[in-house]
Amino acid sequence: MAAGKFLMVGAGLSGAVIGRHLAEAGHSITVIDSRPHAGGNCHTERDADTGVMVHVYGPHIFHTDDAEVWDYVNSFERFKPYKNRVKSTTRGLTGEQEVFSLPVNLHTINQFFRKTMRPEEAHDFITQEQADTSIADPQTFEEQAMRFVGKDLYEAFFKGYTIKQWGMHPSELPASILKRLPVRFNYDDNYFFHRFQGMPENGYTPMIEKILNHDNITVQLETEFTPQMGAAHDHVFYSGPLDGYFGYELGRLGYRTLDFERFTHQGDYQGCAVMNYGEEDVPYTRITEHKHFAPWEDHEGSVLYREFSRLAEPGDIPYYPVRQVKEKELLAAYVKLAEATAGVTFVGRLATYRYLDMDVTIREALDAARGFAACLDKGEAAPAFFTAPL
Repeated sequence: MAAGKFLMVGAGLSGAVIGRHLAEAGHSITVIDSRPHAGGNCHTERDADTGVMVHVYGPHIFHTDDAEVWDYVNSFERFKPYKNRVKSTTRGLTGEQEVFSLPVNLHTINQFFRKTMRPEEAHDFITQEQADTSIADPQTFEEQAMRFVGKDLYEAFFKGYTIKQWGMHPSELPASILKRLPVRFNYDDNYFFHRFQGMPENGYTPMIEKILNHDNITVQLETEFTPQMGAAHDHVFYSGPLDGYFGYELGRLGYRTLDFERFTHQGDYQGCAVMNYGEEDVPYTRITEHKHFAPWEDHEGSVLYREFSRLAEPGDIPYYPVRQVKEKELLAAYVKLAEATAGVTFVGRLATYRYLDMDVTIREALDAARGFAACLDKGEAAPAFFTAPL
């Protein structure tokens, strides 16, 4: 198999992992990114004043059950143990603000309802006294919450937060969104349940820079992509916005974006990495205190972000795909355009218009790289998508 010249559009996880795999196979790889740094939204950097490792585009916590992916990231950067223990400030049944543990667990339930229930008692209390069992087949976020945790917990922890996060009432959102949020009838307050969980000791950007550090890889930052660049390469892997590749000619896919209000504090501001604010009248969804994402480090100063969610406008960084009915219809039209476009494969969160955790992004990138290599071996054209967006 002759060596090829391949272009990776985006120096985030997708472009880095695919580029590295093909570079190790002897191909020539160019990776471009419009930003002045590698890492995409996973980008981390040291705050000059405090020394705190800051997750510039919001916190990223690595968690997976995929042993190969876990071994892969650890081959480039040592991951140290980290458990995501989220707290929420919201009104309890008394109407006073209190701090609770998330996800909803036995401690949350007992504290909220002022009880001392054992696991079986709490299970029966929630499922028989709180849950709305008249909802047999929940279709919306609100119905899902009412069916499984009941009105009180729904309104305290999910309703206001969801309205702020998605800009719409939970009755307008699909039930599948809430299925990601567990309820536990024990005192386990680890937000995730995956076998492998951790944080890269020196941050995500150094890890991705190491993935990109290969003799066959050239990285060009602050470089905007134009479709004409494909003519100088044998194939393009595109990880930017799918609609952006086509100049938004059919319209723009809907995204939520985040605004960050940065502030600093001398000492420990909130005692945890993530504090949610469940009430709609608090304008931000959460406050993140970044030194707590690296508990093995010691910093007197602290860097914090208040997060505000809103609908993305042209020029904003897209974070969460909306994927309502009209967006899915538009997505289908763009997928059809992509499948008719030769010489390019669309990969990653933005190009497949899906919310992806980091481990899934890496898994799909590894699979795409191997699938592409198999196409080369067979002399076949690579598909537009190795993972279908729809």
